[in-house]
Amino acid sequence: MPAPSFDLGLRRGAGPAGFTRGPSGPEPRGWQRRLIQLLRARLVAAGPGGQDVLLHAGPGAGKTLGALLAFRQLQREGRLDRFVVFCHRSAIARQWVAAAARLGLDLHEWEAPQGPSAAAPGVGLLLSYQAAALHRRRLERELASHLQGQHWLAIADEVHHLGLDPLEPEATAWGHAFSNLSGGAHLRLGLTGTPFRADNLGFCSARRIRMHDQDGPAERIIPDLCVEPRALIAAGDVRPLEFRFQDGWVEHGRPEDGRDSETSPLSAEQRESWRARNLRRAIRPGDRGGIALRLLLQARRRLERVRLEHPGAGGLVVARDIGHAGAIADLLSQEGDRVHLVHSQDPEAARRLAAFQAGDADWLVSIDMCAEGFDAPRLRVVAYLTTVVTRSRFVQAITRAVRMDGDRADREAIPRRPSFVFAPADPLLIGYARGWTVSEPYVIRSRQAALTPGTPGSPGSDQRLPLQALADDAGRMISVSGPVLPSFNRRIA
Repeated sequence: MPAPSFDLGLRRGAGPAGFTRGPSGPEPRGWQRRLIQLLRARLVAAGPGGQDVLLHAGPGAGKTLGALLAFRQLQREGRLDRFVVFCHRSAIARQWVAAAARLGLDLHEWEAPQGPSAAAPGVGLLLSYQAAALHRRRLERELASHLQGQHWLAIADEVHHLGLDPLEPEATAWGHAFSNLSGGAHLRLGLTGTPFRADNLGFCSARRIRMHDQDGPAERIIPDLCVEPRALIAAGDVRPLEFRFQDGWVEHGRPEDGRDSETSPLSAEQRESWRARNLRRAIRPGDRGGIALRLLLQARRRLERVRLEHPGAGGLVVARDIGHAGAIADLLSQEGDRVHLVHSQDPEAARRLAAFQAGDADWLVSIDMCAEGFDAPRLRVVAYLTTVVTRSRFVQAITRAVRMDGDRADREAIPRRPSFVFAPADPLLIGYARGWTVSEPYVIRSRQAALTPGTPGSPGSDQRLPLQALADDAGRMISVSGPVLPSFNRRIA
């Protein structure tokens, strides 16, 4: 493979996350160097509200390692002494500990103590959002003692979980706990891949800018540093995605019982109640319309083709609930596929996730276990078969398939070979797919004026629907490709 004419992100000696390895470990990517400069500037010229920094970077960008590299550099400069990481899942906590160990940073995970004190050795302390909310009073005392006289950095991973609602503080206990516990930090760094919420609330570490548009007054959250997925794709840091939406006519009613039936087009139904009803019917594996079955068949065929160039590739099915997931797992198993079914009520879920990551199954069928923080570079095909249609959940699910590992990064040209997403042709999902590579602003409106997701003017709405799919052959696939990259980023392997 010829070397690129200039640095596009493909570097020899890349580590597991695609980072260049220097004599002292991973070296920062370009955006990570900008993050270090930004945090340094905030420390040097601290002003009111200047201690909050919001980073929006797409999955696979290296947010975890970037935040740790920034702390290590600022610690070496004598600007910071310690750091505290807040995160929301135990699996993500393990990733933080492992990443810190790679950089020689001692990150200690806090556990609720039985005795009178919980000493926190090392330079870093890791807290779950749940522990911070449950043990806030105790942690306030311990952090005040542990960090007294120290310059420290508070890091909130997937910070959009830390909602703030002054009218109902108990409903957003995580956000209020973080705000209280991090009040003495010299910097607060919020990390997110999806900087918006479905409940129209603000969140921690995010500064708001007042604005006024055609819908009236509002507030807008703009990240201090934004690394869009399209930039990561162009640099070769992550894979592009190609979408295949299964269209069809959805039939309602029971003609066999003498009842009248009604049909509605899946991709072009504009009535919200009908759109939601169509999607609920379309994801049923046993529905007469066969939308879900055709979608799974196409996804299986695509995975077989991907394996011709990526032998260890695997697939993910995002299901609606445990019964629905079990039916899908049975269908795939009957076709001879090796399937792992995981959900939050399964005590073996963590073991099965690790086994899938190691290549132990062809398909992973999940409900709520494979969103933020799930890292499996072998994942190349996603089948989205759930009724959850918020933009954040959709983007979190599909971007599990964009990650690269170091071995394949050395062998694939830029742009990388795509991963594939299969989903019912729901109008909202099609709109989200068209804009997933671009950062959209999060606009917060008063509760009376908040727009319903999917209505004109709301994030994720898109009126350019594929109306041509309403022909008699509405059962076809609708394709949505990835971003069009500049010609100088294209080269042949």
